[in-house]
Amino acid sequence: VQLQASGGGLVLAGGSLRLSCTTSGTNAGVNLMSWYRQAPGTQREFIASITKNHRTNYRDSVKGRFAISRDNAQNTVYLEMNSLKPEDTAVYYCNADQFLSGRWYETWGQGTQVTVSS
Repeated sequence: VQLQASGGGLVLAGGSLRLSCTTSGTNAGVNLMSWYRQAPGTQREFIASITKNHRTNYRDSVKGRFAISRDNAQNTVYLEMNSLKPEDTAVYYCNADQFLSGRWYETWGQGTQVTVSS
């Protein structure tokens, strides 16, 4: 599977953005899809995940502000980000776990920049 992330941009603190991650190629066996982010000088950190059955999990600092959703028919995962803060500034990456031909594969998208100004 290949992943294409989009939707990043520049927004004022308190604003909202919606990120999208669309899969292409062999989608069979794709189960968990996640969003991570990485700010300059820091390690990549987990933000949210969603299973094929729509079970979700979130990083504590984004609970109540971010919402992950998934459209299996459109092979797309979304990250709705509200009440954005300057500390949310980072490159956001989507990630997919895929079980194919008897083994698990992990795939990363190219990242989309989110900048929140105060």
